[in-house]
Order: sequence, then C-alpha cells, then structure tokens
Amino acid sequence: MTHWPDDDVILYDGVCVFCSRWVRFVATRDVERRFRFTAIQSPYGTRLAQAFEIDPSDPDTNAVVHGGVAHFKSDAALIVLGSLPGWRWTRALFAVPKPLRDGVYTLVARNRYRIFGKYEECFVPDASMRARVME
Repeated sequence: MTHWPDDDVILYDGVCVFCSRWVRFVATRDVERRFRFTAIQSPYGTRLAQAFEIDPSDPDTNAVVHGGVAHFKSDAALIVLGSLPGWRWTRALFAVPKPLRDGVYTLVARNRYRIFGKYEECFVPDASMRARVME
C-alpha cells in the first residue's frame, strides 16, 4: 500500500463517462463533503497516479486515499461506497474474494470507453463541486 499526505481523495479518469458519473454519484451522496476529487489528467492527478504507479495515459484503475493509504480497484470503490449514507451495506462485499471482485472491476475498466463512451476533454465539474476538486 502506498501512503499519500492528502486524505479522502478520489483519483479518476476525467475523460471516461462512467468514471465522471461515478464522481457525480459520490459527490451527490457525500453529505459530509468528505471526499475530494482529482482527474488523472490534471497536474495533481498525474502526480498522484505516478506516485501509485498508475500510467496516466492509460489508467486501469481508480484510486482512493483513505486513512493516508491508497486503495485501488474494487477496494477503492467499496471503501468509498461504504462511507456514504445509505450505502454502508456495500461493506459486506469485502467478504467476496478480492481476486473475484478485482476481476469484475478489471473487466468493466478495460471496456469502459466502449460501453459508456469517452469525453473529448476532461469532465468539468459544476460550481457546487468545484471546491472539492484538486487540480
């Protein structure tokens, strides 16, 4: 696991339609405004990705820094979901073996552009989210 000084930061692919919807989903439900977001295409996101050995030009995972530790793939998604009101039940999915969870995650991640589409340029959050974006 990799440590990072900023906490509760979600690293995502800003040109991925699915990933950008994920960010909006989290932001809408994160009533405590705990999580902040950074696109892998931003200067901060690129530094974060490189620190985690994620290729910024071909990201294969999202990541979340939680408790000072970076989590990837299904662990990242479940940590975020499990922190949201009404979604804490998803913590039970940690009982599913990690290779199976990550296998499903990887299948979706590899096909995300084909299934969900891709923006021409990085997703720009609306004004209500802008204060939570780290660039």
